[in-house]
Amino acid sequence: MPGIDGFETCKLLKGRASSQSIPVIFVSCLGEYLDEAKGFEVGGVDYITKPFNPLIIMARVKIHLALYDQNQVLEEKVLARTHSLVQRSQDLSDTQDVTIFALATLAEYRDNEMGAHIMRTQSYVRVLAQYLMTQPKFKNHLNPEVIDILYKSAPLHDIGKVGAPDHILLKSDQLTHDEFQTMKKHTIYGLEVITKSEQTLGVDPKTSFLRYAREIAYTHHEKWDGSGYPQGLAGEDIPLSGRIMAIADVYDALISKRAYKPAFSHLTAIERKRSTFRP
Repeated sequence: MPGIDGFETCKLLKGRASSQSIPVIFVSCLGEYLDEAKGFEVGGVDYITKPFNPLIIMARVKIHLALYDQNQVLEEKVLARTHSLVQRSQDLSDTQDVTIFALATLAEYRDNEMGAHIMRTQSYVRVLAQYLMTQPKFKNHLNPEVIDILYKSAPLHDIGKVGAPDHILLKSDQLTHDEFQTMKKHTIYGLEVITKSEQTLGVDPKTSFLRYAREIAYTHHEKWDGSGYPQGLAGEDIPLSGRIMAIADVYDALISKRAYKPAFSHLTAIERKRSTFRP
């Protein structure tokens, strides 16, 4: 071939997206095994040496075209299967989101102020988790996927309040000691609600998409110094998800106005929760 030989021509064809999938058959007078090996090395699918029989060449062309068509069909099936799996994954994700939203709405119906609180604390949880992900101590515990689940699960931290009596849940004044003891049970109720939801959905508690929601609902009132509830856990015995949620929950409570207290400034809120809450 003038200019460039067949090997270089094949390289050029295989180097271009528009022609790289075209089957290339070498028909050559170069019959050494090294020449044949080079033909396959540069991307050829077959190598025929002279003298040759035209019928054999046509037969091989038909074979390689049939193989090419079969590969195209297989690629299309793989793409269709991949699209189906992606769609199923998206459908599953949507179902999980709806489940979490529906559960969170249960608690919101009981307390009109809870809706805004849920949205604020949800954002705080994401910001805190994103910051902690940059810290060496937490890089093995937090990643974008986990943070997304924490963000979606945060609205369920007070789901257990569906079990609190109205005269306590909706009370505008500060709770009495006995009322507070009753209210504290919402962490236990939250654990029970989410656990029963997992059982109904038939998901494994160890891999359930609600596992962080379960931790958050049960442990977001624990404190670093061990003075929290319901278990009185301290320090790193408290799940990280519960610690993050606790900070977000208390911070929002401090900066929000209540019938029994004014809204604190950001700096005052930070100082008040520094001693009992930390990541």
